[in-house]
Amino acid sequence: MRKDGKRRTARRLRSKLTPPAPRPSGGGGADAQLDALNLQLPPPPQPVGVYQSLVLIGKLAYASGHGPLRLDGTLITGRVGLDLDLATGKAAARQAGLTILATLRQALGSLEKVERVIKILGMVNCTPEFQEHPQVINGCSELFAQIWGPDNGVGARSAVGMNSLPSNIAVEIEAIFLLK
Repeated sequence: MRKDGKRRTARRLRSKLTPPAPRPSGGGGADAQLDALNLQLPPPPQPVGVYQSLVLIGKLAYASGHGPLRLDGTLITGRVGLDLDLATGKAAARQAGLTILATLRQALGSLEKVERVIKILGMVNCTPEFQEHPQVINGCSELFAQIWGPDNGVGARSAVGMNSLPSNIAVEIEAIFLLK
């Protein structure tokens, strides 16, 4: 392929990417952003197996896989591409992100102690034909970009499809954060 063809392809790919939602104006840190967005965190989940929800090592925080826990303690369940559409899957990923924030806030006392997002692994419970995994996990990535800004809220990421997830949850997301 010619060089100019490669540039056109890269431009087309970039134009398809949805930029992270901007942070609301008015400044403030991560906790203020959460309030400005009028978001409520669900109750931090308790481990249901032999693991810890969050492990702190030095300046790193490792969040175990979190599901989309609602405010009432129920989970968003179903397979994307069968029971759920793309928009509902994306909303489930955003809810999983809120659940991770609840765990961080409980462990750290404040989201202000997070410097940046390092890595997200998003797993989508979906049909074999479904191929929009990155768009689903954007629900979490866009949330974190709103909380910590486009520089510190967007890290490396993987988004994959799974044949099933525990309790038939729609998504499971784990993350690594750098602490201040």
